[in-house]
Amino acid sequence: MTSSDLFKQVAFIKEIDKLKYIQRKTRLFNSDRQENDAEHSWHLAVMALILAAHANTSIDLLKVIKMVLIHDIVEIDAGDTFIYDTQKNHTNTDEELIAAQRIFGILPEAQAQELILIWQEFEEGITAEAKFARSMDRFEPLLQNTSNNGGTWAEFNVDYQKVYDKKKVIKEGSNTIWNYAEGLIEESVQKGILKKS
Repeated sequence: MTSSDLFKQVAFIKEIDKLKYIQRKTRLFNSDRQENDAEHSWHLAVMALILAAHANTSIDLLKVIKMVLIHDIVEIDAGDTFIYDTQKNHTNTDEELIAAQRIFGILPEAQAQELILIWQEFEEGITAEAKFARSMDRFEPLLQNTSNNGGTWAEFNVDYQKVYDKKKVIKEGSNTIWNYAEGLIEESVQKGILKKS
């Protein structure tokens, strides 16, 4: 590594501070305050560390942690798309790829390429690591909404089927966590904080 590399790395570190300003729709546990992307990413990294033993298959935990820490960095440019948004599809977009190339491109080339590839792997959701990382990404807001009397489900009139359809991806990363999550979804219906159509 050279001093030029260090300048690029510091520039990247400064750039990603902007992630702290990207507000998500979900709120902190038992709170009215919206979570920001940096808090979300940190929480997923700790969740992955704690819950890794529940993955369906053997995983490279460091890679999973890298994925969840960087997966939303593109939202600095592309913004956060609410998972239940009916106007904009919550999938990888050209806009997000452009954002990934710009932001990770601040880094020295080898690091930039590594992080772009890890980000793309997460988005594609095919590898064991990506499946587990994505299960963390879907599990955390479920825990938040159940702690907040339905949270965004109630606020945006999201029904049971939409929640179930979006959350069932958890199963691809962990059957155990999906069983727990499915129980929370059913319990939310019984409590009246998630409506069945």
